[in-house]
Amino acid sequence: MAQSSNLPRVAYFCMEYGLSEQLPIYAGGLGVLAGDYIKTARELGLPVVAVGILWRQDYTHQFIGDDLRPYDIFPNIDYDFVKDTGVTVKVRVRGEDVVCRVRLVDQYGNAPLYLLDTNYPGSPHGWMTSRLYGGGPQERVAAEIILGIGGVRALRALNIPVDVYHFNEGHAALAGIELIREKMQEQGMSFEDAWLETRKQVVFTTHTPVAAGNESHDHGLLRYMEAYNGLNYNQMKALGGDPFNMTVAALRLSRISNAVSKSHGRTARQMWRNIYRAAPIISITNGIHLDTWQDRGMREAFKTGGDLWEQHLRLKRNLISFIRRHTGTQLNENALVIGFARRAAPYKRSDLIFKHEDIIAPLLREKKIQLVFSGKAHPDDKRGKEIIKALIEMDRKYRDSIVFLENYNMEIARMMVTGCDLWLNNPRRPLEASGTSGMKAAVNGVLNLSVVDGWVGEGPQHGVSGWLINGIRRAAADWEQDEEDLRVLYEVLINEVIPTFYNDRTRWVDMMHASIDMAHWQFSSRRMIREYYDLMYRDGEAGPHREVERAFNNEEQNVFVYSPS
Repeated sequence: MAQSSNLPRVAYFCMEYGLSEQLPIYAGGLGVLAGDYIKTARELGLPVVAVGILWRQDYTHQFIGDDLRPYDIFPNIDYDFVKDTGVTVKVRVRGEDVVCRVRLVDQYGNAPLYLLDTNYPGSPHGWMTSRLYGGGPQERVAAEIILGIGGVRALRALNIPVDVYHFNEGHAALAGIELIREKMQEQGMSFEDAWLETRKQVVFTTHTPVAAGNESHDHGLLRYMEAYNGLNYNQMKALGGDPFNMTVAALRLSRISNAVSKSHGRTARQMWRNIYRAAPIISITNGIHLDTWQDRGMREAFKTGGDLWEQHLRLKRNLISFIRRHTGTQLNENALVIGFARRAAPYKRSDLIFKHEDIIAPLLREKKIQLVFSGKAHPDDKRGKEIIKALIEMDRKYRDSIVFLENYNMEIARMMVTGCDLWLNNPRRPLEASGTSGMKAAVNGVLNLSVVDGWVGEGPQHGVSGWLINGIRRAAADWEQDEEDLRVLYEVLINEVIPTFYNDRTRWVDMMHASIDMAHWQFSSRRMIREYYDLMYRDGEAGPHREVERAFNNEEQNVFVYSPS
């Protein structure tokens, strides 16, 4: 059937998309969220298209060397299965016309995803779309020109009408520069008028309160790379400041923006409170695509009152078998398995649980607990690689009780969030913007043991649907907060989690049921995308959108099937 003419038509821009491990164009949570978003848009027949880049060498394939340190390899991926639309667009980079092929991904149950590609035979510009987040400043700006400026031009060349441009993170901010250029050069508007009109079309999602995630560029570099795209220094400075901050520019280019949890909203509003002409920041908590992340057997057991523990044991055995095949370690299915899978960043505190080894060592030796870790460090992040090396050293020291699964990807993530008993999350507050891995665990009855940050402040109840690490917040040094959080972590793990797992299976299963009940709608991507339509995409309106209501109320019948062509 045709789309509803009353729904805003959305173009979603993101630097990475996690749709499947078969399409390795993602680094982590940002990309997986984007993939979940466009899968949900397709399920509901919403008028959404997505724009991204076809990364030829992935983010990194990261393995563990004989010296226990992570090392990276970058194979050229064969993307013959990604459709060529036959459309090309040009952007200017460093004095040259760069021809971008436009490829289409639509085979993962997703809304149309158009990927720009400069890494094809005969192209001298393959370096621009070689590695996700790779290379130096010139590579990064070139990629952002292709995503933003090239992305808008691709939509024009494909004749796809757009009402709302949704920038998922600041990497897409140069799309706003292209929208302004169009209005100035093609419609004769002044810069100020073009800016105001562009703001009516753009919404923005900010994801990270970590300074390194809010990218800045020197204006000399932007001018040299031709990212100005027809604008001048004063105009670019008015948008992004000096140096040019991509997040600031996105805030000034959008009519409304959102953080990705309620707590992140408070943090983001505080971070950007002094930015003149910034869009208001609301909170729309992230959500996950259930058909991707929730085991179907577990979902059916939850819906019908079936045996959750039987389903859980099946998934736990699958994980244990996967670990044995890939590492040679044989875990005990009757012992508590704790999962931790994160990007290796200091604030995530991957090795916090080991800080007082004298406390945790007896539990490991007796196999009261078994720990499964996974994650990657950015190829250039020496500190992140040291964190992984520390985890590997503990793996070698307690071989039968600690496992590190190398080369983390969506397959490993699915195995872990369905097969562990407990999901550990202990970031340093308030630096966890959302934390969707805990949602994925929760919908599978894997109980969370988590610091109260990101989504957790809106979800699990202590002792009911998970356990909370909610120690006293101190305006003190990081090491003092680490000690306080670790004290609470040990206290809850030893005095509550372990006794419940081994001595009160009935309560544990009741908590599994409460976890799924708590998470399966509230932290779903369907709820998230509904809020985007109701709160972000409708300029000047408020309240539920009638056509979105229809999409949700009739989703079984798939009322809208959107085709952009």
